[in-house]
Amino acid sequence: MRVIVAACVIALAGVGIVWAQGQKPMSPTGTAAAQVQGKWAQGGQPQFTAGRGTYSGGKWIELTFGRPIKRGRDVFGSGANYGKDLLIGAPIWRAGANVSTQLTNEAPITIGGKTLAPGTYTLFIDLKENNWTLVVSTLKAQSTYDANNKTDVWGGYNYTPDKDVVRVKMKLETLPHAFEELSWQFVDMTPTGGTLAIIWDKTMASVTFTS
Repeated sequence: MRVIVAACVIALAGVGIVWAQGQKPMSPTGTAAAQVQGKWAQGGQPQFTAGRGTYSGGKWIELTFGRPIKRGRDVFGSGANYGKDLLIGAPIWRAGANVSTQLTNEAPITIGGKTLAPGTYTLFIDLKENNWTLVVSTLKAQSTYDANNKTDVWGGYNYTPDKDVVRVKMKLETLPHAFEELSWQFVDMTPTGGTLAIIWDKTMASVTFTS
């Protein structure tokens, strides 16, 4: 019976659980993007942009992720149960919902002293109370759940640490407001780097990076 229940849970995750009306997913898809290594020219020529300028030479960094909604839950828990409800049987948190969280960078970026070549990576978080670790991996993400695929990850399922390229402790902050929907954001950006941050409920966890 436990095997059947577990299979049902994963299968539901694979179709991105929807409302009974069939209109919206329980966890909408989200993206966050920023550019580095570029330069803003104020008033270079008339443009329909704030400041009427142009930006050139920039390289994109993008995050794609599922956005679970709090809906009154204690999403992280406490004590021995901290973070357990977010795993749903996986060994590590997908740091989002549904499809694995992914980072795509057009320029090399350095996180935790490790340089990531341009490409696409999967992101996970090792959750412990007052101690979060960001994990960047070269594991490939499944676009839809395939029970026969035992190599590529769906969320945190099939995760193995042998493909980790970065493990770095995250800075944790308690926020004055509870954010209903999980979000990844780029914070305090400069032309040469910034901060990756995940925000949900009253917690923000972040790591700095350079490019």
